[in-house]
Amino acid sequence: MTSQFPQGPPPYPVGAPLVRREGREKVTGTARYAAEHTPPGCAYAWPVPATVARGRVAAVDTAEALALPGVLAVLTHENAPRLAAVDDPTLLVLQNDRVPHRGWYVALAVADSLETARAAAAAVHVRYETDGHDVRLHPGHPGRYEPERVNGGYPATRDRGDFARAFTDAPATVDATYSVPPLHNHPMEPHASTAWWSDGRLTVYDTSQGSTKVCEDLAALFTLDEDEVTAVSEHVGGGFGSKGTPRPQVVLAAMAARHTGRPVKLALPRRQMPAVVGHRAATLQRIRIGAGTDGVITAFAHECLTYTSTLTEFVEQGAVPGRIMYTSPHSHTTHRVVPLDVPAPSWMRAPGEAPGMYALESAVDELAVLLDIDPVELRMRNEPDTEPDSGRAFSSRHLVGCLREGAERFGWQPRDPRPGVRREGDLLVGTGVASATYPVYLAASAAEAHAGADGGLTVRINATDIGTGARTVLAQVAAAALGVPEERVRVVIGSSDLPPAMLAGGSAGSGSWGWAVHKACTALRARLRDHVGPLPEDGFTVTADTRQETSERSPYARHAFGATFAEVQVDTVTGEVRVRRMTGVYAAGRILNSRTARSQFIGGMTMGLGMALTEGSGLDPAFGDFAECDLASYHVPACADVPRIEAYWLDEEDRHLNPMGSKGIGEIGIVGTAAAIANAVRHATGVRLRDLPLTPDKLLAHL
Repeated sequence: MTSQFPQGPPPYPVGAPLVRREGREKVTGTARYAAEHTPPGCAYAWPVPATVARGRVAAVDTAEALALPGVLAVLTHENAPRLAAVDDPTLLVLQNDRVPHRGWYVALAVADSLETARAAAAAVHVRYETDGHDVRLHPGHPGRYEPERVNGGYPATRDRGDFARAFTDAPATVDATYSVPPLHNHPMEPHASTAWWSDGRLTVYDTSQGSTKVCEDLAALFTLDEDEVTAVSEHVGGGFGSKGTPRPQVVLAAMAARHTGRPVKLALPRRQMPAVVGHRAATLQRIRIGAGTDGVITAFAHECLTYTSTLTEFVEQGAVPGRIMYTSPHSHTTHRVVPLDVPAPSWMRAPGEAPGMYALESAVDELAVLLDIDPVELRMRNEPDTEPDSGRAFSSRHLVGCLREGAERFGWQPRDPRPGVRREGDLLVGTGVASATYPVYLAASAAEAHAGADGGLTVRINATDIGTGARTVLAQVAAAALGVPEERVRVVIGSSDLPPAMLAGGSAGSGSWGWAVHKACTALRARLRDHVGPLPEDGFTVTADTRQETSERSPYARHAFGATFAEVQVDTVTGEVRVRRMTGVYAAGRILNSRTARSQFIGGMTMGLGMALTEGSGLDPAFGDFAECDLASYHVPACADVPRIEAYWLDEEDRHLNPMGSKGIGEIGIVGTAAAIANAVRHATGVRLRDLPLTPDKLLAHL
């Protein structure tokens, strides 16, 4: 057995830049996504969205739709299968006549072909009784209230010291309000599901960041045992939070399959997605900073106003990052929320941190300008000894190291701090910097490790690979724990029939899954070491979970940190902003795969570029829907928009995380990037814009 299962260190250590295991499948088109599974007899569905902002369905005429050849059914609230109540009301589709917002699904056409289903949906005629609606977010809204908790489970308000007095007494003060518009996830793969029933058992292929949750919710909705539902998310074409929990398409597909007795496939049209798959709600953020003439912060306040829907409460935790970033003996951080007649907001990459750090890091830059202190130096002067909000020691904190290395790699010095002095013809050029942070989240997961009599090694866990390389990283973790080459480990993921695991979100995937895999493989290695003779025919299987470990509150404050540097050019004739280059340096524990990690950092920074310059959607006050709802009007950065982006990291050892010593990296790249670009625009032009995105019309109004 020694030759089959060596006990020495693996030849491919964790951190090696291994190529993604599924890469060839993806580039050759053999990887199958949710909408690419077509069981025999598969039918197609197309939803009918409400065309009013608020009201009720008074009548539905389906006769014209049902008369079309090939149409199998039209589901409405009058004939759709009944669902049991669940915690997420956005899944309770076609259950009553209420229309909570424009785009809410009021019918579903099912037919033999996609084209016929689409035509049938267009032939459904719905009559509404409308009520007045409210989709405007403004500071004086009479419906604003203080929620008990915000996303992530954080208290809505935290106070330390006496902010009002300290702010009044401060020699230097900043008081500014920043706004971020609604933002949309827009993954490359639209939300899609293929569902069928067999002998009372439900199977779905769903584009999801966590099929364990899909299984749980479908079982609850259709009153099934969880072992009567199989949810498969083998390959997922991005999600950015919008696929973190089940969305209406998987419920509608299952309902239609039950109603028709045939497999049903439903892929949402992109123009419908902003109304039903979640989005980042708009935020209005007021930040006040008081400091001494040396730049040390003595008073800090961050007040965040956002909206939620009338269906369910979701509150972006924009003020939370300010509780941990800088020295602030007197602070006041709070959230207020307004319920509006809008689609339900939900997770989008780095919820809270992305908009919150845009405001915070812009305000810190304003303080640096006010005091004529280098923005990098100002941040270093406000480095706290412990986490300000809790007083806990940091498990590791290397923000200063990120700032120093980033400044060196970027060529920050010599930098003329005066705005508007670097000119190249019609172009003004400037540089900016911002810090980044993201908390360490870890959740209970389970894994199974199997050693076969033939020497094969298999790891099974319901992790999800949303394009991040999870299969590859987990194979590296398993190989390191088993002491074998990585290619000997087979990794099986993406099905609710596997041991349950944390969804791919909150930058918690690899840390949570890897911990369970490491535990199972370590136990398997010990069992193999103690075994004498050949393995039994069915081999050895070890299961492990991390429920106990993850239930224990760490005595340490655990966060990843980073710094982003940007250089921009601003055309004084057209107002167009172009990012010339960006450099990001991160401290995120042990990097598990340098190739996939660099892709994650660069992807996040690219998303932050879009947040800064091109992305944003307005809620039409007359119709109550998003004006920009497709990729023609909502501009996600394309290759032509993305400059030279460089991502680096510090070798950070942190023994207070998990056995791998890893922190999440999927989201920290977006955090701070928008502020770094906005700060660079101010340096280039002398114009401080506080409302994203920084579009030409806004700049031309001040140039």
